[in-house]
Amino acid sequence: MSKWGCAVMKVRKLIESFNYAFEGIIYALKTQRNMKIHFFAAIVVLVLSLFFDLARTEILILFLTISVVIIAEMINTSIEAAIDLITDKYHLFAKIAKNVAAGAVLIAAINSILVAYLIFFHRINPYTHILLTRVRQSPIHITFIVLIIVIFSTIALKAYFGRGTPLQGGMPSGHAAVAFSLATAMTFISENMFIATLSALMALLVCQSRIEGKIHSFLEVLVGGVLGIVITIIFFQIAG
Repeated sequence: MSKWGCAVMKVRKLIESFNYAFEGIIYALKTQRNMKIHFFAAIVVLVLSLFFDLARTEILILFLTISVVIIAEMINTSIEAAIDLITDKYHLFAKIAKNVAAGAVLIAAINSILVAYLIFFHRINPYTHILLTRVRQSPIHITFIVLIIVIFSTIALKAYFGRGTPLQGGMPSGHAAVAFSLATAMTFISENMFIATLSALMALLVCQSRIEGKIHSFLEVLVGGVLGIVITIIFFQIAG
């Protein structure tokens, strides 16, 4: 084979390797729920970075952090696929391998939250105070209209799905409503961005546990969270 033919073959192999890599990324994005969450969070953070005067070092840290989270999730996916290929039975070492890989993703995700907090906290904090003040001083009828829309939507969805009990399952999630109601109340009472962030994270953990336990779907948790937030806002507007 001529040198030209060898060069063409090398280029084709290089293109194929890129195609395989992109297929792996697309597979992980299509099949892994956490991967979708990571991509969505990355897009939100990158869009936010456009509105703030970030230093070059901060942008570099953001890209590195996002890459680490996505890489960790893809490695976790590949480990799970390899173990499922080898055996479909329960094995202690298989469980350990999957748990360790999942733990690596968790550490990377926690690190990304800390990085985002350190980079964006002092920039978002002034706007948060303005937003809280405007929400508390906004006309109360606007919130009532939103509440009525949420209630009607909840009733319609509850009638459509027709499952669950008042304390478990169904639309909406009561735990999510209470968790976000408490988080919103803590935000208004403290008027502190740090406390608001911690309370929101705790509420998200409650919602995540309901989804992971397969007690509620994402939509049920979302509607419950919105309902809790809206009702709490109404309470503080009336009290104000």
